[in-house]
Amino acid sequence: MLKKIYLIGLAFMLTACATETIPEMSAEQLYIDAYAAFQSKEYAKSAELFDEIEKQHPYSIWAERAQIMAAYAYYQKNEYEDAILTLERFIQLHPGNRNTPYAYYLKGLCYFEQVSDPAREQAMAQHALTTFDELIARFPRSVYIADAQAKQAVLINNLAAKEMDIGRYYYARNEFIPALNRFQTVILEYPETNQAPEAYYRLSAAYLSLGLTPEAKEAADYLMETWPESPWTRRVKRLPFESK
Repeated sequence: MLKKIYLIGLAFMLTACATETIPEMSAEQLYIDAYAAFQSKEYAKSAELFDEIEKQHPYSIWAERAQIMAAYAYYQKNEYEDAILTLERFIQLHPGNRNTPYAYYLKGLCYFEQVSDPAREQAMAQHALTTFDELIARFPRSVYIADAQAKQAVLINNLAAKEMDIGRYYYARNEFIPALNRFQTVILEYPETNQAPEAYYRLSAAYLSLGLTPEAKEAADYLMETWPESPWTRRVKRLPFESK
């Protein structure tokens, strides 16, 4: 009996907590409270209060500011999905707002910082690249462009490096066709990265291993002409073209 009463009481407490609402107050006061929570690094509370501004005062100027701040609070808490959803809503509702470039930039950062997750690395990198591309296309004079482009360069080089890792793996196992496919992907999709010279070298070596000397020579010639001082150029000159 006591156990039953305890469970009923616990259920009542949980229900009360779940239905607890933030009292109505002015948009300005909500913003002040939310910002104070943010300053204290209470990001969950801050995001909740910023979201409440949009609920209680959806058409106020405070609601626009609150959306961006809510997204930033979610970002600080590493709740990237909630941040992205909030930013996408802001972009949709306020495409010409002065904070929209920042919304794109922060959305890109949310994807960028998830690239370290091996299970979602490629998908997150592609989402980040696309978001930064949208920022650059829509707001080419934004103060966020330089950093967005720098992060794009990192992402592109990382994607190229991933392809090279897989290509080397196949090559080491004498699986030259899948290795060729990976090296060609780097050459075709990431030609401006620092992975390209090695890709041409390994492409040439893989062609030689398959007995395709003309193709190997073509890849080697391009490497030597384009990157004459590269260490990969010195290595490609040592490949046994004449014996093939």
